[in-house]
Order: sequence, then C-alpha cells, then structure tokens
Amino acid sequence: MQNNRVLISGASVAGPALAFWLRQHGFTPTVVERAPELRDGGYAVDFRGASLRVLERMGLLGQVEAAATRMGDVTYVDGDDRPVVVTPATYQSGELEVLRGDLSRILYDATKDDVEYVFGDSITGLTEHARGVTVTFEHGEPREFDLVVGADGLHSNVRSLVFGDESACRHDLGYYVSIFTVPNHLGLDHVGRFYNEPNRTIGVYSARDNTEAKAMFWFGSAALEYDHRDVEQQRRIVEERFAGVGWETSALLEAMREAPDFYFDSASQIKLDSYAKGRVVLVGDAAYCAAPLSGMGTSLAIVGAYVLAGELAAAAGDHTTAFGAYREEIRGFVDACQKLAVGNGKWFVPPTRAWLRFRNLNYKLLPYLPWRKLIEELPLKAGNAITLKEYAAAPA
Repeated sequence: MQNNRVLISGASVAGPALAFWLRQHGFTPTVVERAPELRDGGYAVDFRGASLRVLERMGLLGQVEAAATRMGDVTYVDGDDRPVVVTPATYQSGELEVLRGDLSRILYDATKDDVEYVFGDSITGLTEHARGVTVTFEHGEPREFDLVVGADGLHSNVRSLVFGDESACRHDLGYYVSIFTVPNHLGLDHVGRFYNEPNRTIGVYSARDNTEAKAMFWFGSAALEYDHRDVEQQRRIVEERFAGVGWETSALLEAMREAPDFYFDSASQIKLDSYAKGRVVLVGDAAYCAAPLSGMGTSLAIVGAYVLAGELAAAAGDHTTAFGAYREEIRGFVDACQKLAVGNGKWFVPPTRAWLRFRNLNYKLLPYLPWRKLIEELPLKAGNAITLKEYAAAPA
C-alpha cells in the first residue's frame, strides 16, 4: 500500500466518514478541524437510498436510527398561527433524518480510538513534491503527508489553496438560510410549523425529543457580500431581512441572539470538472455541494467518502488512478442530487403572494393528484443514482 498517510481537513460528516473507511482499508488518516471541539447542535439532515446502505456497511445504521428525529407533519400557518396546509414528513425528512451534530458525534465516536484528531487548527499552506505534501498549519508545526483531502465544506480552505478562488466554482441559487437552536416555546411534539411571506420562510421544528427546537429562516436575495466568519454581521443580516415580519418572527429573532449554534450561509452548489489536483482531493460539500434545497448533502458526503476510500484501496494507494476512478463513480450521483435543488426554491420560499397561494393550493390538492407518488419518489430516485461497489477491507 502506497500513500498511507492521509490528512483530512474537516471533522463534520464527510471527514470522519472518510477516516472510518480509510482505517478499514489500512490507511493512516489524520483529521484536522478548525473548531476547538466537535460541533454539536445544528440542523436536521436526511438520508436516502445508497447512503443508508453505506451506514449499514459501517455498522452504524442502528445508532443513527436511534438518534433519528422521528419528525412528523409540517403545518404551514398564517400570521395568526391558524393552519393553512399540512405536508407529510416524507416531504421534508427523507427516509431517515437526524441532527447534524448527533451524526457527527456518532462518526467521531466510531473513529476517535484509531484516528488522530487535531482540533483548533487549520491548514495554511500545501506544497506538493515527488514523495508527498508538506503541510503548514495556523498553530501546529509543519508535517508531511502522502495525500491531503478537503472535507471542509462549501467554503473549503483546501479547495481555495489548491483549486483557486471559490467564485470560479460556486453557483448561488438565489437564497440564504439561517438555522439555530431555540427553546421549544410553541410546545411542538415531533412536528414543525412554517410561516411564509413573499420571499421569506420562517420555520420551527422540535428536536431531541421536544426538549428544544430548531428555528429556520430562509429568504431570496441577489448575492450578498459578507464575511463568512463574522457571526455578528450575519445575525444583523437576518434581523434586517425579517424586520416587521409577522407570526413568531420577533420572538425567534430575539432567541437567535442567545443561540449557541447560529448558522448562516447561501444556498449554493459547487461544480468542478475534477475533484483532484495532484495529491489533493475533495469530498462532500467541498467537492460537490448540492445546496440545502436538495436534501441530499449528507447522502453525498457519506457516499462520496465511501467511494473515495474504496477506490484508494482498490488502487493500492495509487492516487492518480484512484482519484480518476472516484470521479467516474460519483459523477452521475452528484448530477442527480444537484438537479433536485434546481427549482425547489420557489416552492419553499415563494417569491410573491400569487406564488404562495399557488403553492398552498398544490399542497392541498397533492394527495388527490395522480402524480403525487412520482413527486415523492424523485428524491429517492436521486438517492439511488449510484450502484455501490463492494470494496475489500484490509486484512486484520
């Protein structure tokens, strides 16, 4: 086995999942994470199709199922909290839904005993040479690795260092989202309540057996200029965009100020012709973010990690062969998942009152329409748009 030492940037989902499979195949992964500790909390993420089979092969499906949100119906309400239309759980939650932080914890616990994790540090430079890559860090001493993997999200630091400016590969869909934890002051019991005004969606759904709730703010907008690490600036953006909006909005904005896990970002996709350059490769959102509107980001991360590690093992660590095979195996799956997000924005964040009425009417009629089952099956079809290979694990 060549190229045994692999550095992975990012400890959310794709990074620990990749580390799991690399260890299974006899590699020695190290995971570096900018955050000082594992990030708990976060929003709900979905699994569909092939990603469930990967979890099963990892032996983690039971743990993830035990942490499932078990979310029920979502009710769209008017400004007086009166129900307008109800949508079933399958429209929002996929085949299996879990909080991102709970999933990260499961993956970390499954790898922490035989994978080196370095928290509170980040990569500042990558210099490739004939035998590997010299990596410099913000805090730690320089180290040598055979391969480097960017599993560090939409705004990937590794991608910027190696592939160039993010603007060349990021495609904004015209929406922004903020999600954070709030008290379950509405007393929701495994259900959600959403409210719309033109170009804005506010939602709340219960979490962790109703002991807390997740607030969700979506709005449509042309591209905004802001600092991705300036949380205070991002909070101000949300407050300005939702000032004067009805329903529970003011109470949720007030709770936002105390939220320990505030998240804000654009709904964007990453599109690259190649996921690798030399000894550096990308996985998950860093390589092919599908945007939250697709509901497939976590599935892509889990499946992508499985395929990348498997192809490296199949090529006995020959990165040139493995990275090319990884791209070929995953490309169709990426395309299918990214396609799901296109056009979803108008349904989730109706741009006008006319669109809002049209959306609500369609939701009311959907149980009686002949194409209802087709609409429900589209995400599942995308989730199964890859045939998973069987990759042999390294001998014990």
